[in-house]
Amino acid sequence: MSKTQIIQAHIALFVVNMLYGANHVLAKGLMPQFIDPTSFILLRVSGAVALFWILLCFQKTKRIEPKDWWRFFAAGLFGVAINQLFFFHGLNLSSALNAGIIMALNPLMVFVLAVIIAKERMSKINGLGVLIGATGAILLTLSSGRSAGSSTLGDLFLLINALSYALYLVISKPLLQKYSPLQVITYVFSIGFMLLLLFPPTWQEFSKVEFSTFPLSVWYKIIYVIVGVTFLTYLLTIFGLKYVGATVSAAYIYTQPIMVIVFMVVFATIGWTENYSHTITLGRLLYMLFIFMGVYLVSFHKTKQ
Repeated sequence: MSKTQIIQAHIALFVVNMLYGANHVLAKGLMPQFIDPTSFILLRVSGAVALFWILLCFQKTKRIEPKDWWRFFAAGLFGVAINQLFFFHGLNLSSALNAGIIMALNPLMVFVLAVIIAKERMSKINGLGVLIGATGAILLTLSSGRSAGSSTLGDLFLLINALSYALYLVISKPLLQKYSPLQVITYVFSIGFMLLLLFPPTWQEFSKVEFSTFPLSVWYKIIYVIVGVTFLTYLLTIFGLKYVGATVSAAYIYTQPIMVIVFMVVFATIGWTENYSHTITLGRLLYMLFIFMGVYLVSFHKTKQ
């Protein structure tokens, strides 16, 4: 592999986290004024499913072994249905910055689940990292009821979202070793989409949305969430993983809270969203540092081993 390809991979992963950071701010601005969280999820997942199936038509697929279907179902449940429902409802109640900070916990949660499920070894440094990261997350959640633009319930939803996504990553790992990433993600999103359709409030909430009243700017943001944050991030992540590996890819999650802060200021300045700068407090930045330190101790020491 060439130096140019490695640089391109780093750029791709940086762009992925830029897209995620902007998503936290833009999606927050759409709810609940224009669309409720459940209807937003239905639009996002259905649009992504259509795009993934179009792409999969140009790739040779492998027959799914019967014993793997439970993993696909579990991945669709935790990676799409539960993950998306709790993320959007959490973002609706809490702040975009809190969403970015809590998502940075993901590598730490993946490690803890790997210790529990896959019996991975936990060293003293790993344990210290888990303790520090968990402390930051708990303090952030407990302080949310007293902080501007956030709620304890919203942060709890975001924590469940992060835990659900971490569980999805652990469950889907064996699938990615047997089938192509595109086939796995297409099947997972399709199962998640069907589970969302079975969720009772979905059609009830969706029927209340007045799409005819949406200004063009709202449609642009919805298309961005479907194409940019769901479809394009997947393709860029796969490209990045091809050349730099999962450890480097996971490290880029540190940039998400910083991206959220940058996009908060930029979007408010150009009038794309409300001004959420009041949600940036010294306390939140301190809790973010706790989480970063915890994830660093877990990821760095695990990589050395």
